[in-house]
Amino acid sequence: MPNFSFLDLYGSIVESPSISAFDPKIDQTNKPLIDLLSGWFSDLGFTITIQSVPNARSKYNMLAKIGSGEGGLLLSGHSDTVPFDEGLWQSDPFRLKQQDNKLFGLGTCDMKGFFAFILEALKTVPLNTLKKPLYILATADEETSMAGARFFAEQQLIKPDMAIIGEPTELVPIYKHKGHIAQRLDVHGKSGHSSDPDKGVNAIEIMHHAIGQLMELQTRLKSKYIDKAFSVPHVTMNLGHIHGGDSENRICGHCTLNFDLRATPELPDAEALSLIDEALAPVYAKYPNRLSLELMFPSAPAFSCRDEQNILALAEQLTGKTFQTANYATEAPFINRLGCDTIVLGPGSIEQAHQPDEFVSLDYVEPTVRILQQMIYKVCL
Repeated sequence: MPNFSFLDLYGSIVESPSISAFDPKIDQTNKPLIDLLSGWFSDLGFTITIQSVPNARSKYNMLAKIGSGEGGLLLSGHSDTVPFDEGLWQSDPFRLKQQDNKLFGLGTCDMKGFFAFILEALKTVPLNTLKKPLYILATADEETSMAGARFFAEQQLIKPDMAIIGEPTELVPIYKHKGHIAQRLDVHGKSGHSSDPDKGVNAIEIMHHAIGQLMELQTRLKSKYIDKAFSVPHVTMNLGHIHGGDSENRICGHCTLNFDLRATPELPDAEALSLIDEALAPVYAKYPNRLSLELMFPSAPAFSCRDEQNILALAEQLTGKTFQTANYATEAPFINRLGCDTIVLGPGSIEQAHQPDEFVSLDYVEPTVRILQQMIYKVCL
């Protein structure tokens, strides 16, 4: 890697578009960014592995490794961004802008800019003296299906002792977060003239029954699964989008409800999905062949740190901040499947994520670099 400054690195990362979206018209490959990162880490002496991610549109993971032996440290981040709100940005989302001690650009905060912090930290680390391996992972499609992290976890290529996922947490260690399950319920009725309801099957009326069942389940989940470590301590279910019918004088022939469930770690995905099926079973029985339920995208499980290697005490020591929980989801449950102590810890605030004029404060540079260096020294040296 040439003697790029921190801002040079950040600028090159932001200028390499890598939007993830379910809409194929806006979805982009992350290969140019993966190639860019691979070249930089290769220049530092890392061995590079690039893999195509199955069931994704030209998306790739990159694993960089330096050092040998068992265990070690994994620094992980996703290489993609969300789409941007055209017309709402005051600058080019793909051009790094420095202003008011902040760096503006798509991905500066959430979170591909994290790789610039890693590279800056490595400039003064004696990588040729590592006693345990150091890994850098760049994943694909975190903002949609998390296909990259899922694929990496399935392969079980590495077994680090500890892992840090550099999502924007204001450098507060996150040791636990909720999961996310999004489902679509379709009700298939039979349209007809509203003057004779018996000649049709009103999908909205059937959906009314289904919503009643889901609301009863919501109440039960609230009382059964409580984790006071979270600011919202119970499992949540949100009925987020509904559409049915096309006219007040026609019997509604089709109705769709999109809803999500955010589970605490005590409620596994399989059990949550089973409870939803059980709740809707009476509606299925009363209206056979008229309801269908499917995942909108693969679920993201809840996460809780193993803390078998005392990463929480170490993170508190290095950051000076008490570990906390988060209500949003990350790739942590998949990285956790490698068998390592995993935390979410990175520069920037989640309040800037997915926002127009996304930014990260330059005040994070010194403490982030210091924390990363100290983690490498503690775990690998």
